[in-house]
Amino acid sequence: MVKYKQSAGGRVFDVFNHTALLLFTLLCIYPFYYILMYSLSDSAAVSNASPLIIPVNFTLKTYKALLGQASIYMAMFISMSRAIVGTVITVFCCSLFAYQLTQKDLFLRGVIYRYTLITMYVSAGLIPWYMTMMMLRLQNNYLLYVLPSAVSAFYVILIKTYIEQIPPSLEESARIDGAGYLKIFFRIIFPLSKPIIAAIAVFSAVGQWNSWTDNLYLTSSVTSLTTLQYLLYQMLSTNQANAMAGSLTSGLSTMHPAVVSSMSIKMTISMITVIPILIVYPLMQKYFVKGVMIGAVKG
Repeated sequence: MVKYKQSAGGRVFDVFNHTALLLFTLLCIYPFYYILMYSLSDSAAVSNASPLIIPVNFTLKTYKALLGQASIYMAMFISMSRAIVGTVITVFCCSLFAYQLTQKDLFLRGVIYRYTLITMYVSAGLIPWYMTMMMLRLQNNYLLYVLPSAVSAFYVILIKTYIEQIPPSLEESARIDGAGYLKIFFRIIFPLSKPIIAAIAVFSAVGQWNSWTDNLYLTSSVTSLTTLQYLLYQMLSTNQANAMAGSLTSGLSTMHPAVVSSMSIKMTISMITVIPILIVYPLMQKYFVKGVMIGAVKG
């Protein structure tokens, strides 16, 4: 076996390349690390020393104070439920619609597919979307979180592309045995499409978890429908963090001033919102790559 001897210039390039990528990685990771260190620092001590590497006077009192609020648990439940329910509905509707688009005997199949494709590039805008939601009476309604995202053109195209790679002989043999469309879909197509279904599920779950604008426009007046992300938006853009900090410290002893500051609350709720994605995304990253590659190879 002939060993390849790398030149001096190649070694210098590798060192430079690895160093640049390492620095870029640190630039991406450090903001999250800083927020974590700040949230774990004492509110009074952190005003004098910034937690660049380690927490300043490590404490969990801000987390305990926030997690003691019932509104946090309600918002967390709404965010988790919309991520789960919305993902299930999206996967079911998109996969069934994509399977129908693979049927050559579907009436106006090409027109329907092209119309679906156009929606990826042309959007009516915010005002028509708002008017549509109002006409469907989805204002102040939990269904607003899960129904509008039931069908996504991007997901449909990815699933359709994957289904077309399945040998048609499997479907033909099932038809000979008397199986109908739905039976073929649930017994053959759907089980064989698990890789792309998993990719779509991750795409959808992350999108549902990060979404908050629908909460802002249509359910902001109903506190029971507040999502964790919208609660974070309120903390960062309004004086709600200051009000919460005051309410959390007003009943405490004067021997412990500034037990919880508004900045600590902002940092802590940011971590509470981000931690689920930081845990799930690395574990599911291979499905993201698979979904992107499938769409890139064949459209």
